[in-house]
Amino acid sequence: MTGKNNPYNQYKQTQITTANQGKLIVMLYDGAIKFLNIAIDNMEPRTYDVVNTNILKAQDIVTELSLSLNMNDGGEIANNLFNLYMFFKKRLLEANVQKDSKIAQEVLDNLKTLRDAWDQISATETKSDNRNPGSKGSVSFEG
Repeated sequence: MTGKNNPYNQYKQTQITTANQGKLIVMLYDGAIKFLNIAIDNMEPRTYDVVNTNILKAQDIVTELSLSLNMNDGGEIANNLFNLYMFFKKRLLEANVQKDSKIAQEVLDNLKTLRDAWDQISATETKSDNRNPGSKGSVSFEG
């Protein structure tokens, strides 16, 4: 089953459209982490087409994370995150060209740390939303 009539795809779309901002960020991190794990797992059997595809997917997600930053209101935190994301993209390019699992693992470890931080922020946002049902949430994409 593929397409719009697939119940799984409908569920995933509903999950995405109803998630708060913090949860969306966590979902992006989860995707990047998943793709980097696949890339790293395929470096030793030398299935480089799989490595390339998954590193590119992770790079696309890091690009999306950088585009989600509110550079006007985010101040130093947004600027620091932007610089980190650009560093990650550079390192992922190097990992892909060199097919170096150590570089990919370095980025993966950093993404996991940031993902856990965003997960905590998101949990705080969810608790706040439950106390104030009419609020839109207190976390923005500024970091």
